[in-house]
Amino acid sequence: CIATDHAPHAPWEKDVEFDQAPFGVVGLETLLGVVLTRLVHQRGWRLVDALFKVTCGPARVLGLDAGRIYEGGPADLVVFDPDAEWVVRPEEFASKSRNTPFAGWTLRGKVLGTLLAGRWTYLDEGLLRRGVEETRVGP
Repeated sequence: CIATDHAPHAPWEKDVEFDQAPFGVVGLETLLGVVLTRLVHQRGWRLVDALFKVTCGPARVLGLDAGRIYEGGPADLVVFDPDAEWVVRPEEFASKSRNTPFAGWTLRGKVLGTLLAGRWTYLDEGLLRRGVEETRVGP
């Protein structure tokens, strides 16, 4: 499994001595890019293996019926470009917190959209301009 401890904190909580700071960073917005950059593009992992470790693998460990696509199942999906490069800019995060060890990194692999139960919950601005926000997936 590959997972993230998405534990955002206010700047004042993290601006203390290291051993006094609460654990955790913003993880959701960088997970895919870090996994694809470091494991797929730099270390040669197969894309399908990396994706399994962030979807089906954790779902199986937790006994959840999630992390897979099947007819009649919930359309919980991530649309991404595995080759798109982007720079981590915490000030542009959707999360309320900005604490990340990856600020300034150039990553390869960008989330373009997410669907939860067939409804768009996030869309990259480029997709928004193309009218994807009106699209519904599934029943």
